[in-house]
Amino acid sequence: MSAAGPLPRREGPLGGQRTTRSGERGGYVGRFAPSPTGPLHAGSLVAALASWLDARSHHGRWLVRIEDVDTPRCLPGMDAIILRQLADCGLLPDEPPVWQTRRAPLYEAALQRLVAAGAAYPCACSRKDIEAARAERGESRERFGELVYPGTCRGGLRGRPARAWRFDTRFSEQNRPQVSTESGVSAIESGANGVIRWADRRLGPQAQDVEQAVGDFVLKRADGLWAYQLAVVVDDADQRITHVVRGEDLADNTARQIALQRALGVATPAYLHTPLVRAADGHKLSKQNGAAAADTASPPQALAALNAAAGALGLPPQPGPLPAALAAWVAAWRAPTA
Repeated sequence: MSAAGPLPRREGPLGGQRTTRSGERGGYVGRFAPSPTGPLHAGSLVAALASWLDARSHHGRWLVRIEDVDTPRCLPGMDAIILRQLADCGLLPDEPPVWQTRRAPLYEAALQRLVAAGAAYPCACSRKDIEAARAERGESRERFGELVYPGTCRGGLRGRPARAWRFDTRFSEQNRPQVSTESGVSAIESGANGVIRWADRRLGPQAQDVEQAVGDFVLKRADGLWAYQLAVVVDDADQRITHVVRGEDLADNTARQIALQRALGVATPAYLHTPLVRAADGHKLSKQNGAAAADTASPPQALAALNAAAGALGLPPQPGPLPAALAAWVAAWRAPTA
C-alpha cells in the first residue's frame, strides 16, 4: 500500500479528498455505465449523481457507457429512456455515449491476448456439471453465494466441445501496471496465496482471494455473449477511466477486474462504491424487484429525484433551480470533511 494509506470510511458526504490535480490535462476520467434493462430508479440515480459529482469536483471528464452486452436482458429503447432521464437531471456526458454491443472486436482482441499469454482457456462445463463436481468434492454452496468453479477444464477438455472461455485465476502477475491516480487511493497489492487487496474510497481496505471465492470466471459465455467482467475491464482501459464510482452491490466484482487488469497490463482505476438504496423489505432497490422509474419529466420532478439521491450520499437538500442545485452539490462534494 502507499504510505499515504487508504482513505478512511467516510461519514457524511462521500466527496472530500481530491485524487488528481485540479484541471490536469489527461487527468480524471469517470463514467456512469447503466444497463438498459429498465429505466433509472432511485438507486441507480444515486450512482449516476455520485459519479457525475466526483468528475465535476475534480474538473475531470464524465462519460456514459450503455452496458448492453447481456442482450437477452436488455429492453428495446431503454437506452434512449436512460439518456433522456440523465439529460432531464442535467447530467450530460462530455463525449457521445458508447454501447458495448458495438465493441465486440475489442473484447475478442483482449481474449486472444489472454489466451496467448496462457491466462484463459476453453471450458466444456455446464452449470449442472459444476454443481455435480462440487458435490463430489463435498463442497456446498451458500444460498445466494457464488457457484465457485472447481477448475475442471484447466487441464483440457477431454474430448468434450468447448462451451465458454474462462480466466485462469492462477495466472501470475506480468507487466503489472502503475495505478492511475495519486495519493494511494487505488493502492493495489498482492497478499499471500493470491489474495488481491485494494482500498475503496468509502469502504476502506478490501481483500479477496478470487480463486477461492469465485474460481476461474467466465470471459465469453456458452451462448457466445461477452461476459461483463471482461467487457468492463476492456472498456475502462480503452476509455482511459481513472475513477470508477458505482453502487456497493458491484464491489464484489472489483478483485476479478483487478486480476484481469493485471493480466492485460492495463491501469487500475480508483474505486468508490456508493451506498445502496433499499426497498421497504430491506433488499436492494433494483429493476428486478420492481423499483419504480425515477420521475424526471419536469424540472421540479428531476430536482426532487436528485434531492433524494443527494440525501443518500449525505449531501444537503437544495431548493433549486436545477443548475444551482448541481453547483451546490459539486461544492459540497469537493469540500474536505473533518
